[in-house]
Amino acid sequence: MCISESFPPGFQWATSTESFKVEGGWLEGGKGETIWDRFGHEHQAFENQTVDLACDSYNKVDYDVYLLRGLQVNTYQFSISWARIFPSGHRGSLSEKGALYYDKLINALIESGIQPVVTLYHWDLPQELQDAGGWTNPSIVEAFKDYADFCFSRFGDRVKTWNTFSSPWVVSHAGYGTGEHAPGIKDYVISSYQVTHNMLKSHAEAWHVYNDNYRKTQGGKVGIALNSDWAEPKNPALPEDVAAADRYLQFMLGWFAHPIFVDGDYPAELKTQIELKRNKCPSSEPARLPVFTPSESKRILGTADFFGLNHYTSRLVSNIDGGCTPGPQGVGDFQESVDPSWSSTASDWIFSAPSGLRMLLRYISKQYLNVVSVPIYITGNGMPTEYGGDTFNDTSRIEYMRGYINEALKAILTDGVNVQRFTVQSLMDGFEGKQGYSERFGLHYVDFESPDRPRTPKQSAYFYSQIIEQNEWHLRARAC
Repeated sequence: MCISESFPPGFQWATSTESFKVEGGWLEGGKGETIWDRFGHEHQAFENQTVDLACDSYNKVDYDVYLLRGLQVNTYQFSISWARIFPSGHRGSLSEKGALYYDKLINALIESGIQPVVTLYHWDLPQELQDAGGWTNPSIVEAFKDYADFCFSRFGDRVKTWNTFSSPWVVSHAGYGTGEHAPGIKDYVISSYQVTHNMLKSHAEAWHVYNDNYRKTQGGKVGIALNSDWAEPKNPALPEDVAAADRYLQFMLGWFAHPIFVDGDYPAELKTQIELKRNKCPSSEPARLPVFTPSESKRILGTADFFGLNHYTSRLVSNIDGGCTPGPQGVGDFQESVDPSWSSTASDWIFSAPSGLRMLLRYISKQYLNVVSVPIYITGNGMPTEYGGDTFNDTSRIEYMRGYINEALKAILTDGVNVQRFTVQSLMDGFEGKQGYSERFGLHYVDFESPDRPRTPKQSAYFYSQIIEQNEWHLRARAC
C-alpha cells in the first residue's frame, strides 16, 4: 500500500558546515593557530592540502547565506572556531574582529529568516591549548567553560540552540586514539579515555553556565551532538553476536550518552569490559577508564535539552576475542563488517544503510529518553562523492538522502520517535580531515582550483530544496 505523509508542522530542515572545513582566513582578524592549521602545515593531509583558504567563508558571509536562501532551509548549523575568538584559547586574548565575523553571519541568517544553530566545538582546538596537553589536561574544563560563557553572552540574544560538541567520539578516537586526525596523538590506552572524560565535564560546565546565567533571559537550548553508527548483529541467532553489537554501541554512543542521559556514569558494559581486560592483560593494560566522583556524576547527569545525533552508516558486528589490543575492537571484543548490498561511497567507512537510522532512533528513544523526554535533532547526515566524480549530477547522494529522510519519517510517524530536525551535511564541499579536499560532502560544488572559490548547486541541492518546499514525503511502506 502506498501512503503519502508529511513531516510534522514546525519541522526543522537544516544544512551545516564546520569552521575549519570552510572558513579559511586562517590568520585573518587576529585568529590564533588551531590544531588543524598545524596538521595541514605539517603535510598530514591529502596532497599536502591545508585549511588556509578552504572555501573562504570568512570573506563570503553574504554568498553563503544566499545559497541557504536558495535551499529554503529554515535552520543553519555552523561551528565557531575557538581560536578565532580567543586566539590563545583564553579570554585575555579576545579578538573582537573574530567575534564580529560571527555577529555578521548570525545577523545575516536572522535577516533571511534562518535560525542559527551554533556548535561551540567541532574539533578545531587552539594550538596553544594543545601545547598544554589539549583535552588530556583537566585545566581545559575551565577554559572551555569560559569560552562557552563568552559565546552565550555575546551571541545568545540571537542564537537559541547550542551544541557544546559535535561528534566528540571522533576527537577521542581519531584525534587521541588512532592519531588519524589532529592533533595526531596515538594513545588509545590512556589519552583517548581521558579526553572523553574531560569533554564530558566541559560539556556539563557549559550547560550549567547557560542554565544558571542565561536561560531565563535568553530562553534557548543547550545540548550535544553525538555521532553513532547503528550496529546490527552479524548473526542475530547468535547471542554472543547480539551482545557484541550492543558493546559496539556502548563503546561509541553509550560512552558519551550514558553519563549525560542515564546516570552520570559510563555504561556498565563499558566498565565491565575494561575491567575484564585489566585482569586478563596485567602486563599490557589495553585501556584505563577514569572514574567520576559522585559530585561530578551529579553535575553531568541531565545536562542536555535535546539529543543531537550525527549518523552516516551502519555495521554488522560479530563477537571475537580481541586479546590485549588497545582500541574499541580489541577491548570491546567485537569485529565489524558491512553488508555487501549496502552501497559504497567515496569514504571507506560510509556505506548507505538507511534502515539503520530508524533502528538507531528507536534505540536512542528507548535507551536514553525514557526518563527525561527531550527531542532528538538529527544534527548531521550525509555522504561524500569523489573529487572528480559526478561533479553536479550527484545521483548517489540523492538516493542516500532519499533513503535516510524516508527512514526518519518512519521513525516519527510509525514509531512515535520525537525527531524535530534533519540536517543534511553539508552546505558545500570542504576540507575533510586527512582526506583534504578529495572527498566532497557538499550540496554545493566548490571550485578549489579557483582563488575565488565559486560555489555551484548540485542536483542534490535542488532535490533537498524540493523536499523542503513540499514538506511531504511519499512513503512506500505497508500500512501497519
